Amino acid sequence: MRELHPPWLLLAPTMKLLFLGGLIFALDIWGTSALLDIVNLLNCRDLLQAQLSPFSHVYDVRGLPWTVNISERLGPGSVIHVFSFNCSCPPTLEIDRVTPSSTFFNQPDLSGFSTRYMAKVTLSSSARLDARQVNHYQLNLKLTCMKEIRNFPLSVEVFRAHGPPVCLDRFASAAGDRVQVLETVKPRSLIYTVLLRRELAGVKMTIISPQDPLDFPGSFSIDERGRVLTPSQSLIGSAYKNFPLRILVTNRQGESCHGTLTVEVLPDPSSKVSFGIQFQTFNISEDLVAGGTVGQVRANGSSVRYAIIEPVPCPLYSISPVDGTIRTTTPLDLGRNPGAAVTKLQVKAYDPFQPWTNDLLSVIINVQPTNTWAPRCTPALLVTHVPETIPVGTILMTLACSDPDSSSSTFHYQLWHHNETKPDHSFRLRGPVLQVNNTLDYDSSAPNVQYRTTILVTDSGQPPQTSQVPVLVTVTPVNEYPPVCPAHTFLVREDAPPGKLVGTVLGSDRDYPPNSIEYHISDSSSNFYIDPHSGKIHLLASLDYEKQRIHMLVIFLTDRDQDQDPTHRKSGSCTITIEVQNVNDHAPECEPPFQELTISSGPSISAEVTRLTCSDRDVPEQAPEAFSFSIVGGNSNRRFSMKDNILLHNVFSFQPDGLLDPLTYELLVRVTDKGPTFPLFSTTAIVIVHVIPWTTTVPTTSTKAETISSPTPLLVTLIEDYWAPEPWFVVVLTVTGILLFTVLGWLLCRCPGRMAHNLQTPGQSSQTLLLNSTKRDENSADELIKKNDEARSILSLQQFDGRAQDPAAQENGAGSETPLHSMGKSYFKKLGAVFFWKWLRYIKGIQCDSFPCWFHTLLTPFFYPAPPFLLSYHLRP
Repeated sequence: MRELHPPWLLLAPTMKLLFLGGLIFALDIWGTSALLDIVNLLNCRDLLQAQLSPFSHVYDVRGLPWTVNISERLGPGSVIHVFSFNCSCPPTLEIDRVTPSSTFFNQPDLSGFSTRYMAKVTLSSSARLDARQVNHYQLNLKLTCMKEIRNFPLSVEVFRAHGPPVCLDRFASAAGDRVQVLETVKPRSLIYTVLLRRELAGVKMTIISPQDPLDFPGSFSIDERGRVLTPSQSLIGSAYKNFPLRILVTNRQGESCHGTLTVEVLPDPSSKVSFGIQFQTFNISEDLVAGGTVGQVRANGSSVRYAIIEPVPCPLYSISPVDGTIRTTTPLDLGRNPGAAVTKLQVKAYDPFQPWTNDLLSVIINVQPTNTWAPRCTPALLVTHVPETIPVGTILMTLACSDPDSSSSTFHYQLWHHNETKPDHSFRLRGPVLQVNNTLDYDSSAPNVQYRTTILVTDSGQPPQTSQVPVLVTVTPVNEYPPVCPAHTFLVREDAPPGKLVGTVLGSDRDYPPNSIEYHISDSSSNFYIDPHSGKIHLLASLDYEKQRIHMLVIFLTDRDQDQDPTHRKSGSCTITIEVQNVNDHAPECEPPFQELTISSGPSISAEVTRLTCSDRDVPEQAPEAFSFSIVGGNSNRRFSMKDNILLHNVFSFQPDGLLDPLTYELLVRVTDKGPTFPLFSTTAIVIVHVIPWTTTVPTTSTKAETISSPTPLLVTLIEDYWAPEPWFVVVLTVTGILLFTVLGWLLCRCPGRMAHNLQTPGQSSQTLLLNSTKRDENSADELIKKNDEARSILSLQQFDGRAQDPAAQENGAGSETPLHSMGKSYFKKLGAVFFWKWLRYIKGIQCDSFPCWFHTLLTPFFYPAPPFLLSYHLRP
């Protein structure tokens, strides 16, 4: 079926073209300022189209769920939900209905531009969500867009929140909440319940304010459900009183809130002031002091007050207006005021808040005469001293008492013990006689050696009068027992120094004081000393275990200050044993300390040479096992060994092509003891053994001897010490030496004649000796180094020219200076060459690590072997 459209819809394209042309025309005529008018025109067109079109203009609603879950802890202004929608023109949105009815929600806020709008739903300022009361709200949102109305349901679920407890406003305020109860309410009655804004599990409620028993009739209580209960005592009498209670509410996480509850007690409207009786009598004594209590009257009612209305004024008595206690205002002396024997009072009880509610009571007060004087006894005080050995039953005192009020009065005697708690007291009374009832031991009760007691003497009058007789008995000491000390053994090392504490003698005495003892040693021992007061034994001299091992000391003990008589003293004694402990303080001694033996180098193995006999004064046993023996020196090639104290030797070797043993051994044998304590001591015995070699020192065997090649000699060079100077020192020393020889050569050249003249001797024998010496030097030089230029130059100086010379003319003539000058120069040149050569060889012999290697290498080509005339000197290797 073909869909038919209204005719105005067929004209829509033509109308759009018309609108477009009109818009262009408007922009051209009015400018852009007319844009808003055009928009309004378009809106009007939309409104017109809404009137004509059946299609909806609200579309694309986004973000609007059916259900929203919120916490009850959300406060006013909190956003519940936000959603958006499209509308062709500005819409209207409102909350049409809330189920259940509530003012907790604000009207939605709208914001947007053009056709896109956003809505926001929030909580109002009065919102107080509580999931315990209402946990579900149904909101109906009404949206109006171009007169098109749509309804959107929104469900709000309120869930309980776990948080701190929140007390209600009135209870948590500064003034707190108030509750009124009657004073006749039953004990433990419920008067209030603490409510919270939300119900929380595990909440604890306590009353933290103090409840003073002087102000509170009892303690108010609160249970875990917040129920406040009255005290277990009645509130009667507490009318018009206020009791503030501060209550703390705490959850399991320690979060809390608190509030104040004031309990106001109201009087019972039906209460009435009443004594319940008409008459009351009090009997008092004449000796009642001023302000003494006569008695108390009580009336039923709340806030009752009391007053004496007859006689007015009342000279002898007064009454407390609060508690009704009657007291005397003056001493009651019947001798001066006989009318005070009987007094009648009219007492009124009333309610100050309801004066018309009152009652009257007749009170009669009878004053009884009293027994005025107490008994008088002789003696009135007993102070005495008795020894601690006084027998039981000894009479200490007999009282004689009388009563000034009556001569026929009888007396009752009683002993009052101050500090004694034991049933068997130290004293007893037999009528007026005071006796010793128990042993007065000074030693067990010291230093409290004074006994205090009081004798109470009471007459038979009314009221009875009592006198007190103080008794003070001081017990004096008696020296009954001698001092004793147990036998004891002390141990001390023999190397203990003088003054060393050996031990302490512990003396005791059953008399007090138990340690008041003096100590003395019976014999005048020179090795030990005892302190007379403390009993400590000290060492005076050195001890020797080897001389005396046990010292027996008899200690005398004498007590002091244990008796009233200082000369009465007792003494005792005991035996103390001191054992000296052995200490290793002597070195072993060998007899003889030096042995010289001669043995033959037999083929036997481990043959006995000798036995060492040693002893130690520290060890009584002289067995060889008490020492350790070892060879510490002279045992060449290990030919000797020790087995206990026996010196053994093995096979010697005297083969020329083998290991060659010496013929004499000087053996050093160390002998070390084994205690008894550390440190260990040792001594050295010397054994000299001369070995006589046999013809064959190596035993022959039937086996074929193996050919052993002779070992290659090993040359071992041992450098004991050498000097390695620093390089700078070698350079400085070389330069200094060169300068020294330069100066020396210059001096020799300047004074050759003088030096030659000093070397010349006046005789032919001297010249001949010098020439022979020169010729020997030349011959030796020709034999060793034929090509030495220096040697040839020296020999050419003494060539023979074939002419005869007169020795006398040569000595005294004019030409004698030239040969002598040449000889002097030659001699000193040789001497300078010797020193210079020695110096250079010394420099060359220095180690390369202390002299620059490049300099050492540079000097090496110039150091040829020494010339022949220098071979007689010992060069440095």
